[in-house]
Order: sequence, then structure tokens, then C-alpha cells
Amino acid sequence: MLYTVAAFYRFLPLQNLPSLRQALLAELKPLNLCGSLLLAPEGMNGTLAGTSNAIDAALEYLNQENGLLREDVKFSNAAEKPFNRLKIRLKREIITFQQPSADPNIQSGTPVAPRDWNALLDDPEVILLDTRNKYETMIGSFADARDPQIETFTEFAAYVRSHLDPKQHKKIAMFCTGGIRCEKASAFMLAEGFPEVYHLKGGILKYLEEIPSDASKWNGECYVFDKRMAVGHGLTTGRFSMCFGCGYPLTAEDKLHAHYEDGVSCSNCHAETSPDDKKRYRARQQQVTASVHQAANNGET
Repeated sequence: MLYTVAAFYRFLPLQNLPSLRQALLAELKPLNLCGSLLLAPEGMNGTLAGTSNAIDAALEYLNQENGLLREDVKFSNAAEKPFNRLKIRLKREIITFQQPSADPNIQSGTPVAPRDWNALLDDPEVILLDTRNKYETMIGSFADARDPQIETFTEFAAYVRSHLDPKQHKKIAMFCTGGIRCEKASAFMLAEGFPEVYHLKGGILKYLEEIPSDASKWNGECYVFDKRMAVGHGLTTGRFSMCFGCGYPLTAEDKLHAHYEDGVSCSNCHAETSPDDKKRYRARQQQVTASVHQAANNGET
């Protein structure tokens, strides 16, 4: 089975979140989707996978109920089931930033379509910022992008305040995986007094989906938060996989390291986890393997 993967978000004020969650579960569960959907007062953020018909039905419902436009969804495919099950969770923020001034429902930067992104990057006055975490940036980015080397998105605000000045850096362009982090960061930077702030609409995923490799300014692959680990141009599955102990990207060569154990550890995290941790990870991996085998027996993969 070939899975259609739909990644999306939308900032919009939401109320009565528990009731909304129950309504979404009632609508989406019968479609046999897998993936996750986050709901918060500021909006929704999700990645869903299933048959093309199931994804179409889910997106039609989200459009009718929440105004999610199909043109804002990033589509890709996966040969294997990319998530174990469907999860719909309630959160304080759909992307944790902990900066009250960063509210895209009030203001946000100028969105730039993928077809116009290259021209913006050619502007010598533009400061290009990668808003992703450092384990994501290590496998791919745009040329000349500044990498804040942050561990989590919440650290981005401190980086901006320490390294950038609204009076000196007047034209800022930002990007992230699917667009949500850079849009929220753009709201923050406007609140901080930066006069011109741009963000890549639809993020790297939309750029890789629409821009052919021979016209692209992207180097490497794009980290994604599912079992595919990374995608390239055309959103084809990349050459990296994920260490499920720490989340870092791994090449085939990395898996030959003595400290690599599937679902447990790699050379990056082997020394950071205790024997009890590794025991729990091995038990978790056994459950994952069993569920994959059961899905295969049921004809789901």
C-alpha cells in the first residue's frame, strides 16, 4: 500500500477544544488514518497519512469546519506506514515557543511563495535564518543560511535578541520544515521591531514539492518527523533514517557503528542513556516490530 502523507497547519482562534477533539476523532478515525493532529487556542497543526481517498475526505472536512485550504497542504508519499496510529492532542501552543508576542492571529511576516523564494534570496540585503533545530539543519539547508544551532524552537528568541539588531538587520527571511515555525517566528520578530520580515510559505516541504532540483537553492535533504526521516526534491524519501533513541539522522554508515542498536541508541546517544533506559527502549522496539508485523498480516502495508 502506498500512503499519502498530508502535512498542514493553520493559525486561527479555536474554542471548546475538548469538544472539537471528539468531533475530529469521530470524523477521522473511521478513515483509518495514522499521524498526529495538535489543537490549541491559536490553531491546528498536523500530519496525517492514509489512502488518497481517506486523505481527501479528511481535508474536505477540515476545510469545511476550519477553513484549511488544500493549496496550503504539503503532500508526499510513503511506501511504509509512517506513523503507528492516529493521535489528536490538546496543547497550549501548536508549536511551542513561549513568547506571548508571537501571535500570527494578530500579525505575521510577509509569506513568500516557493516560486518567488529564489529571487528573495538573491537580494544582498536579506539575512536568511534557518529556524529549525540543529539535528535538522545538519542534513540540509539553503546556501548561506544562518544556523542558530538551537536544541529547541524555544531557544530561537534568545538567539535573535543576542545576534540580531532591528536597526542593523532590516530585512529578514526565515524558513522551516512546513512553515509553522517561521511564521510564528516572523510574528515574534515584528513584535521585536524588525521592519521587514519574510517567511517561506509552506516551508521547505512546499519548496521541494514545487521547485525542480535544477532550479533549486536547497542543498541536502529535509528532516521530517515520521519514520521516513528525510525527503528530497519531489518529496521522495531520502537516504537518512532516524535514531529512535535521540532523534538524530543516521546514514547507512552510521548504522554500522558498534553503538548503533535499532530503536535503542546510536554513537550520538549511546553514552547518554542508562542501562535501564536502553532496557525500556528495547521493550518499546519489540512492540513496534510486533505492530508492524501485525499490520503486514492485516494487509495494511
